[in-house]
Amino acid sequence: MTELNEYFKSIIDADDAQIVVCDTRHTIIYMNPAAVAVYSKRGGDRLVGRSIFDCHNERSVELIKRVADWFSQSAKNNRVHTFYSEKQNKDVYMIALRDDSGALVGYYEKHEFRAKDDTPFYDMSGE
Repeated sequence: MTELNEYFKSIIDADDAQIVVCDTRHTIIYMNPAAVAVYSKRGGDRLVGRSIFDCHNERSVELIKRVADWFSQSAKNNRVHTFYSEKQNKDVYMIALRDDSGALVGYYEKHEFRAKDDTPFYDMSGE
């Protein structure tokens, strides 16, 4: 069987939205290229290995802890809407990451942009 990790990493790396993955100790374990670019002024890829709390204010830290605690209470607790940016027309969610048994192994932040994509369908010009 082919190792799926390289495929999953490729999917995450190809996403235009920033993805920051944390373990249950709130340590940043991965940032996709979009996240590295967006957070470059805060350290970019040097944030990997550091606490997500180092990048947030006291209120945000408390909210992140509350969501992570809620994730750990049930395998059914997997998604929380955390923010809407009118300027970027996007919703932001915290998403639980679980192993095959359903145990919480971490979480990530998911950005869903709402602006209509005007790219022509099946445009493969590369421009």
